[in-house]
Amino acid sequence: MPELPEVEAARRLLTRSAVGRRIVSVRAAPDSIVFQGVSPARIRGALLGRRVIAAHRHGKHLWLELDRRPWPSFHFGMSGGIAVRGRRPTRLVVEGRRAEENQWPPRFLKLHLVLDDGGEIVFHDARRLGRVRLRHDPAAEPPISLLGFDALHDLPPLGRLAALFGARAAPVKAVLLDQSFSAGVGNWIADEVLYQARIDPRRRTHTLTRAEVGRIRSRLRSVISTAVRAGADSDRFPPKWLFHTRWSKRLQSPVTVRGERIRYLTVGGRTTAWVAEVQR
Repeated sequence: MPELPEVEAARRLLTRSAVGRRIVSVRAAPDSIVFQGVSPARIRGALLGRRVIAAHRHGKHLWLELDRRPWPSFHFGMSGGIAVRGRRPTRLVVEGRRAEENQWPPRFLKLHLVLDDGGEIVFHDARRLGRVRLRHDPAAEPPISLLGFDALHDLPPLGRLAALFGARAAPVKAVLLDQSFSAGVGNWIADEVLYQARIDPRRRTHTLTRAEVGRIRSRLRSVISTAVRAGADSDRFPPKWLFHTRWSKRLQSPVTVRGERIRYLTVGGRTTAWVAEVQR
């Protein structure tokens, strides 16, 4: 599933490719699930002829600011993404394997925009779990207005984060995955953060000490910022990260690059990779 680093990479790609350009052609697939019942004609009418002013993101949600409202807002779901013709795409990882990515336009195209400089932008989604919405003010309207702090730009100071954790009794992994708590944190990021912070994913958040919350905060900031700097390309992630071996559930004895045994359990409804020897 695309997480905050992939969506931030898409935002930066759109900033480079689309900001300042006018949309001269719009093709929308007749998909009432992805477009939540908005017709292709309505999509075309809202976007055609509009100039792109900026690209924004909060958590896993991305939207384009245009010179007239409404604006298009995107959520990638399980397999959605943004592609720009002639630009290196964000290389998603699915269970440790790369998605195929050399076809243009990409398969499972949902929205195709042509810009006045000849550039082309596509939103694609194989599983139809992504969403394209039209919003007058995306940041102030659901679903974005219901999200918690952005884990890249708005990470709370230690005291505030400790208070937020202390007000909850759910397992820390489940709380990190709750988008109304920390927008943008997904399954692999939560596992990586807790592994590096040496915290058992089953720990109840109200039992965490201030020092433990400090470790989580530090690793949350470093993991996400490192992944964003790497352009969400996992080949550039630090070699000692759990990420590189957390996909090894099918192996008889999966281990980290340090040789630590990886165990698996379900927390917050999600498969969780952790190392019992170091996570308490």
